[in-house]
Amino acid sequence: MDFNLSEEQRAFQAAARAFAEGEMAPHAAQWDEEKIFPRDTIAAAGAMGFCGMYSPEAQGGMGMSRLDATIVLEELAAACASTAAFISIHNMATWMACTWGTDVVHSEFCEQLVMGEKLASYCLTEPNAGSDAASITTKAIRSGKADGKAEGDDYILNGGKSFISGAGSTDVLVLMARTGANNSGAKGISAFAIAADLPGISYGKNESKMGWNSQPTRTITFEDVRVPASYRLGEEGEGFKIAMKGIDGGRINIASCSIGAAQATLNHAQQYVQERKQFGKPLAAFQALQFKLADMVTELVAARQMVRLAACKLDQNDADKSTYCAMAKRFATDVGFQVCNEALQLHGGYGYLREYPIERFLRDSRVHQILEGTNEIMRVIVARRILEEGATDIIR
Repeated sequence: MDFNLSEEQRAFQAAARAFAEGEMAPHAAQWDEEKIFPRDTIAAAGAMGFCGMYSPEAQGGMGMSRLDATIVLEELAAACASTAAFISIHNMATWMACTWGTDVVHSEFCEQLVMGEKLASYCLTEPNAGSDAASITTKAIRSGKADGKAEGDDYILNGGKSFISGAGSTDVLVLMARTGANNSGAKGISAFAIAADLPGISYGKNESKMGWNSQPTRTITFEDVRVPASYRLGEEGEGFKIAMKGIDGGRINIASCSIGAAQATLNHAQQYVQERKQFGKPLAAFQALQFKLADMVTELVAARQMVRLAACKLDQNDADKSTYCAMAKRFATDVGFQVCNEALQLHGGYGYLREYPIERFLRDSRVHQILEGTNEIMRVIVARRILEEGATDIIR
């Protein structure tokens, strides 16, 4: 088993690092402070292939493995975790549109999505449907039924979504809506990819957040939005299954962003303790702080390897891929935040100042423990699998 990156993976890593250091890092503090959504920079990332990393080549994507994508996202997040996280969400939504979209979806959206010329939001969460995603109530009813006439080909969409990244500033919405009966659960949900400016779509205010300020977060309201059936992804009733396949990848994506943020803060801490002197010697000379750094790097390396293992399981379509993605997401986002927090502590009062990037990475990485399924839900997923009959292989 070779844990070294291949020559191609190192090339991806180097390209992503150069882009992050040149195009993202110098502006990240301003994006955060002024709540700037850097569309031009994201489009530049798209020109390098970073907006359609694992979308199929047939639709213009790079066709990269999920492991390759984690390497790229980690480097981008080391410059700006907030912007990298949006790029990861865009990749997930774009992959879904490219994989399950009709010819209409492909021709209208996909080429521009994979290039970053159009951006996509992923719309699953609702005000009363967060961790229990199968309980969404946004409805897409066939137009004939909605109008009291013979069933038509179009859907009439009504309802709302909340906590949607990029909402109001993106061009395409990949959304889940209930096409079955209210009590049909996950089986009654369908997926759609629609233009974000259709008549009847409105957006709430840009939420004031602790972090992730370089990307807007808004509610979306749908009022009698007419959606042709040609914009449905997959078959009717397959939406929840599609959503969960997307989220497996989304979980290791966001875990990779946590690894990148943690690596950046560790690098800053490593430099700071060698430069800062107290009691007549550098902080790096104190064994207690040496041990702290040792623990930080050990846990970070462990988290990185778990993320890469989960990515490999996903690439191989392993039967337990969802469990590994849940474990990796839980562990890496917890460790990532912890490393950022310890790096801030090592900086003392300076770490609390916005002059230093540590506090921004800390704020941006905190939400990773919540989105793509809270870490409590990740524990539920893992526990259920462990307690299944014949589950011994997962814990060996």
